[in-house]
Amino acid sequence: MKRLIPVLKNDGVETDLIMLIRTILATSKEIAFRVGQGELAGVLGSTLDENIQGEVQKKLDVIANQLLKDMLLEEDSVAAIASEEEDHAVPGNPDGRYIVAFDPLDGSSNIDVNGQIGTIFTIYAKRDDVPHDSDEQFVQAGIKQLCAGYVLYGPSTLLVMSTGGPTRCYTLDLTHGGFLLTTPEMTVAHESKEFAVNMANYRYWHETIQTYFDNVLYASQAFEKSSMRWSAAMVGDIHRILSRGGTFLYPEDKRAGNDNGKIRLLYEANPLSMLIENAGGQASARGQRILTIEPHSLHQRVAVVMGSSSAVAFFNRTVYES
Repeated sequence: MKRLIPVLKNDGVETDLIMLIRTILATSKEIAFRVGQGELAGVLGSTLDENIQGEVQKKLDVIANQLLKDMLLEEDSVAAIASEEEDHAVPGNPDGRYIVAFDPLDGSSNIDVNGQIGTIFTIYAKRDDVPHDSDEQFVQAGIKQLCAGYVLYGPSTLLVMSTGGPTRCYTLDLTHGGFLLTTPEMTVAHESKEFAVNMANYRYWHETIQTYFDNVLYASQAFEKSSMRWSAAMVGDIHRILSRGGTFLYPEDKRAGNDNGKIRLLYEANPLSMLIENAGGQASARGQRILTIEPHSLHQRVAVVMGSSSAVAFFNRTVYES
């Protein structure tokens, strides 16, 4: 099996970007160790604080966020970072070439029950038209991502990443501490009967979305033998889709603040869309390709449907073109 660095070099990735990716992954190994220790390390449970999203922070959220901040801000190549847990962009080296955004622990509600969680990250080139420490550094469409990936903490620690080419999967080899290439090219099946959605939100959905899921679950022969999978961690659901097909859906609803969706564009939707598209799938928000959305704020949210292209296209036709 090939090691990560030779694969990146063979893909033509610049040395500075390779070194930055190595820093992110070194931090992810430390997070993986803390996750594996669980209660033994005293990292379970919640803090008394809320993050910028209005969510109660888990202890491990705070630890993972601080680890990534500390490691990335030591990198000369990093001009600024943005985290789901931070109010604003955090400045790094004014002369740095890159900016990095991350969700330190996606699916943190699963921490205390030993469920699926992961770190999502994305890297862009620094903008030269705005100050290096400005939130506007991150006001870039997803198609400008240089690298996107996630580290999934589970029975094995997996890295799924694309630097513009194929979406590849690597497995952390605990014997030498490096990531080894285990799936050279992940491919999302064109069609699939599996879907991931939080059905508890049915009561809040608009009628066209409710009708779509009524057909999926009960009525339409086109969806015969459909099965729902929901892990309460987007990173886990997307990994399953990359591995065997399916669709992840988190549409907009009628609740205050959710009229444009709930998934964070910068920290979740853009990097995961890049991985899905580079594996042959599709990703859209209210019928628009997610990677073409021009963002307007650091913590912007969007509605999401991504995965098997046939299912995504059918959802968009049914909900937005009917």
